[in-house]
Amino acid sequence: MSDHADHRVLTVPEGLAGERVDAAMARLFGLSRTRAADLIAAGNVEVDGAAVAKSDRVLPGAVLDVRIPVEVDPLEVVPEVVEGIRIIHDDDAIVVIDKPVGVAVHPSPGWSGPTVVGHLAGAGFRISTSGASERQGIVQRLDVGTSGVMVICKSEHAYSVLKNAFRHRTVDKVYHALVQGHPDPLEGTIDAPIGRHPKSDWKFAVMADGRHSVTHYETLEAHRFASLLEVHLETGRTHQIRVHMAALKHPCVGDLTYGADPSLAKRVGLERQWLHAMRLGFEHPDTGEYVEYESEYPEDLAHALEVVRDAH
Repeated sequence: MSDHADHRVLTVPEGLAGERVDAAMARLFGLSRTRAADLIAAGNVEVDGAAVAKSDRVLPGAVLDVRIPVEVDPLEVVPEVVEGIRIIHDDDAIVVIDKPVGVAVHPSPGWSGPTVVGHLAGAGFRISTSGASERQGIVQRLDVGTSGVMVICKSEHAYSVLKNAFRHRTVDKVYHALVQGHPDPLEGTIDAPIGRHPKSDWKFAVMADGRHSVTHYETLEAHRFASLLEVHLETGRTHQIRVHMAALKHPCVGDLTYGADPSLAKRVGLERQWLHAMRLGFEHPDTGEYVEYESEYPEDLAHALEVVRDAH
């Protein structure tokens, strides 16, 4: 039985003598017969300490013991301080954070882990912007498996200004990616539309009818098995860098979802893609001056890069 449950115990009154258990529950607890039947089927109902079937009849004086699991809203923001989220900058308009791997930006169906929005609520940050509550202040996203710098808006004014800046591509988004092999040419632009993968709805791919997507890259370091790239995103599609590098046949090291070599991932000790949001630059929504924020490589990525640098 679920720990999150409303537990109720009632004695069956004379007036319900001989009723079916599901009908009696519907009357006593104000549930629908269907919901009552579901609770019985799930083993959440006992009469006089024993399990029952929905068609069993109740006797007056019998003790009806019902646990009603609390329905968890997958989009509810649960305030919870998340270890490892570092505040890089904070003022009345924005908060800039360093997001660790394994943290989603906001709640979504199917994700029950920690979120940036939940952390900010738990740490006492006031986010007052329009939009769905679980996405308040969110003007950009990073994948759960991608670490690095991101900005969240605290005021309505900052939200509308930065939302437009991201939409009009005036925000400088710089990533570092360790990719397999050596891209040829060593620097270039990938202009290829991205859409949902036809066979896996949680993946993306270069698709003729996809959304316009542009990635600029240059090689910072070339090693025997892999190259360290600096990537400037012109557009901001989901999984954009991962999809574009995989399309070039140079997937991010450790990115098994997009065809990376599992033995290389193991060798460098990675359990996620080597991709990090390094820098974010934009005009501050309140002052109008250009600001830039940076994040360092987290431990797992720094270690993997050292292994690649040392491999001769």
